[in-house]
Amino acid sequence: MLSHVKSALPLKVGYLPTHRRGVFKIEVARSEKEKIERKLQALGVDYVGLDWLNEHGLLYDPADAEAVVQRFSQEGVAAVFAAHCDFGMEVPVGRVCKALGKPVLLWGPRDERPEPDRVRERDTQCGLFATSKLLRRLGLPFTYIVNCRLEDEVFARGVDNFLRAVNVARCVRGARIGQIDTRPAPFTSTMCNESELLERFDIEVVPTALSGITSGVLEREDSAEVTGEVEAIRTKVDTGDVQEKGLRRVASMKLVMQEWIVANRLDGVAIQCWPTLQDLLGICCCFADGELTDLGVPVACETDVNGAVTAVALQAAARGDSAVFFADLTVRHPDDDNAELLWHCGPFPLSLADPECSPRISGHYMQPKRLPAVGMWRLKEGAVTIGRFDGDHGRYTFLLGHAQTCSGPETPGNYVWVRMGNWPLWEERLIYGPYIHHVAGAYGKLAPAVYEGLKYLGVEPDLVEPDEEQVRAYLRGQCDL
Repeated sequence: MLSHVKSALPLKVGYLPTHRRGVFKIEVARSEKEKIERKLQALGVDYVGLDWLNEHGLLYDPADAEAVVQRFSQEGVAAVFAAHCDFGMEVPVGRVCKALGKPVLLWGPRDERPEPDRVRERDTQCGLFATSKLLRRLGLPFTYIVNCRLEDEVFARGVDNFLRAVNVARCVRGARIGQIDTRPAPFTSTMCNESELLERFDIEVVPTALSGITSGVLEREDSAEVTGEVEAIRTKVDTGDVQEKGLRRVASMKLVMQEWIVANRLDGVAIQCWPTLQDLLGICCCFADGELTDLGVPVACETDVNGAVTAVALQAAARGDSAVFFADLTVRHPDDDNAELLWHCGPFPLSLADPECSPRISGHYMQPKRLPAVGMWRLKEGAVTIGRFDGDHGRYTFLLGHAQTCSGPETPGNYVWVRMGNWPLWEERLIYGPYIHHVAGAYGKLAPAVYEGLKYLGVEPDLVEPDEEQVRAYLRGQCDL
């Protein structure tokens, strides 16, 4: 991945173990704190704790909140884990969370069996109710893992999902989306409200003219660097259908776009892939778009800015482990009423190609002159998360759900057939909007992570399959998806 891509960068959590001083034994709270630390380490969580704050490394004094905020800010924490080691102190926890303004994970370990002849040592659940009420009063969204034992699967599931959700929030809020030229004139569906994106989500659209990109392509197409890129492409895909000149221009297009992306630290790109590009350069950028998406900067077709935001969100939920793909919802399966074709001309990342197929690039099969270069392969098998961020009339929602790849007819370009549990339900949601025919896809079941991340963005989740209650039950540990 390119070095600036946020979705693959480490996430540091501010670990905030809290104790109710004067009521419960601090030695017991400290023991719980240390058990939680060991579990976080086993889960591979990068965190900064409070061992520097006092001899017990626990937050119980409201006067310490300011020092904690300063330390966590210096450490660059992306989230706060408010762990109740007993009843806890909601006041300093609330002050820290409010000052930092980061996503908050709230949890405490389940108490042991009460003994009839002993005073209860923690009353953790009771304190969680108190802190959750204060966080609500402060207007702070937070994530809660149901009161459970450290060893329970629901704890590890909850931590992993929270970290993915935090990644969605940090990658989408403040994202920089490069826009290469205007949308194609017929595509009213890809209109976006640039002002609202900036005002509500701090998403900045960074525009440039296609002519500037194409002039750079022509200047560099005969360079040694482009020669090296052409050789690299030939090692990855069959290029027999593409002439040398066209291949060099496609390679040059990739390199020029890549430099522009790095110089502007872009998180995603929306490009006018037709018709002006074909007039200026005599090529299609599809394969180059897929190569850049594989480097961690998703490229959306037809200047679809909201589509690029969708892809950024799904890539963040995957934490950079897998590339995303940008697709058209195209046709229903001829034999399966619950299956659909995800397709596009040829911009899917090569890393997602089915290992059983032989990837190649060719001229665009839908154009009379068959201009190069588009990818020609189907995607691999597996569970897929499908999403679409969009809005109109000031309301933004995120369509979201899971599907499973399935067999289907071969078709030119990049494609994969997917089966839903109830495709007519999906189709109805899409038609009534505010969505269009473009979606982003990512391998894995990522709906719970995106769902949780949206609360930190102020975007309304629109869950199809699984629905919202199924996702919440999954996060409570009561079902699998």
